[in-house]
Formats: sequence, structure tokens, C-alpha cells
Amino acid sequence: MTQPQTSTAKVAWTVLETPVGPLLLAATGQGLVHVAFRTGEGEAPAVLERICSRLGAVPVRGPGPEDPAQARLLEAIPQVQSYFAGTRHTFDLELDWSLTTGFNRRVLRALSGGVPFDSVVGYQDLANRVGEPGAARAVGAAMGSNPLPVVVPCHRVLESDGGIGGFGGGSRMLDVKRSLLALEGVLPEPLF
Repeated sequence: MTQPQTSTAKVAWTVLETPVGPLLLAATGQGLVHVAFRTGEGEAPAVLERICSRLGAVPVRGPGPEDPAQARLLEAIPQVQSYFAGTRHTFDLELDWSLTTGFNRRVLRALSGGVPFDSVVGYQDLANRVGEPGAARAVGAAMGSNPLPVVVPCHRVLESDGGIGGFGGGSRMLDVKRSLLALEGVLPEPLF
């Protein structure tokens, strides 16, 4: 008697070199699921272990047409490269929201579709957009836990006084936020 085939979910991944350092992209069959700054080949296994553990999936290296996850990754790579080359201002990708839930997911979805390239929004404004006017600090927490930075542009969220605010990964990542805002023409290029 033959055993029924079991299908194991996959997370296809790759590391891209970008102007802000190595960027890990990971996708499932549903869409792009994770983007991680400053994650090169050496750091990728630990990040993938966390992602795959949460999703009940196994990692598969590289894009390709062989598997739905690899096909989604294949769609994402040229779009992210074009963004960093300055030739893409919007992403046309399926996103897998599995790594975020509740309020955070609502905020990130509002950000994803509502704050275009070369514009910014305040934490309070974003809280208002999701119908939670008292939740500006919680919006900040949602930005800090964004599993899809760049594609879901948390770098476009600033303090109400115009300050740059925080960025996932803390103060050591503020240079990345500044660089992304400069790429989009919101800030001048960083001097160093």
C-alpha cells in the first residue's frame, strides 16, 4: 500500500546585494513573506529558521519556476532590484501577510496601499487611517515589526514634528531609513 504524499510548505529565499547592504528576500507560494536588512549568507540561516518555524515550512534556496514559492521569489527579485536602481516606484507583488496579525497587519496594509513613493506620513495620521486615533505609539511598534520593509514602506513613516523617527533594528538602522528616503527624493543623500 502506498502512503499518501504529504506536501511540505516551502520558503524560497535569496540574498541580494543592495546599496543599503545585503537584503534577504523570502517567499511562500502565497507571496513575498519576509525582507531582512543586513542579512547576508552568514546571517540567513538563523533568519530562515525563525521564519520557517513560524510558518511550518522548509527553506529552499533560490528562485525558479519549479515551485510556487520559488516562482513568487522570481517575481520579487527584479522589482526590488529596480527599486534600488531608482526605476521602480511601486511594487506589483503578491504579499504573504502570515508573519503579522491583528492591529499590526491592519496598519501595514494601510501603509502598503496608501503612502506612495516620494511621500511620507506621520505615525498619528496612520493611526487615524486605521480608525485608532489613540494608537500612534502602537503604529510605531507595528513599523518596528514589519516583516516586509522596503515593499511595505515603513521608512516613509515619520514623527509628527518631521523627525525621522525610529526604524526596525533600532538606531543602528537609521542610516538605512535615511538612505531609502534619499533614494525616493524625500531627504538629501546622506553625507556619510
